[in-house]
Amino acid sequence: MTALGEQTHARLMQVSTATLTTALFKRGFRNIYLQGPQRLRAGRNMVGLAYTLRYIPAREDLDVLESFADRDNAQRKGVEECPEGAIFVIDSRGDATAASAGCILATRLQQLGCRGIVTDGGFRDTPEIAQLEMPAYHSRPSAPTNLTKHHAVAVNDAIACGGVSVFPGDVIVGDNEGVVCIPRHIADEVAEEAVEMTSFEDFVMEEVQKGASTFGLYPPTDPATKGKYSAWRQANGR
Repeated sequence: MTALGEQTHARLMQVSTATLTTALFKRGFRNIYLQGPQRLRAGRNMVGLAYTLRYIPAREDLDVLESFADRDNAQRKGVEECPEGAIFVIDSRGDATAASAGCILATRLQQLGCRGIVTDGGFRDTPEIAQLEMPAYHSRPSAPTNLTKHHAVAVNDAIACGGVSVFPGDVIVGDNEGVVCIPRHIADEVAEEAVEMTSFEDFVMEEVQKGASTFGLYPPTDPATKGKYSAWRQANGR
């Protein structure tokens, strides 16, 4: 994986997924917001590079409790090999009728320095996972073990999660609204623009709260808006 620079990481920690989707839309990317995964507990942004696990439907002769003892079990192998600073992203085919993972594996990921875990399926032990420092996103709680529905087949391969293509090393950003996947090669420029967009939107919100119309203000088609925004930035140290 190509490491994410400190400046880009810091910028992505302070912008919303809503702003990022707009910045990506300007570049032609329409399908980058993961549909389904929601955060278990509100908190600061989640930012890191994707490290992936892919499930296919379970098969009864393979997915038995004894399979957990196999050191080549892709789920267990993926957890133990997850790089520090990564986001563990799981392709569960949108099936939350069995757990993608539980609290023990999530805790292990946190201990290894993982910065978040995301699935388009469900987690078990959700009350405990919600108390972890590491952000966690899923579609809904699911108590049954993954073996009842999921067979882990690939680690750090291209996957689909929430209807979005996720490649290893993509930049994953989560906030209290949801999760966005940003292609690594444009992450630096997207992060820079998103910070500027956030600053402008803060200005717009202040103006709207004062009673201003959005016409000419958002987007800034009125020439006076740009001058007013420039003065606002200077006054607010932006």
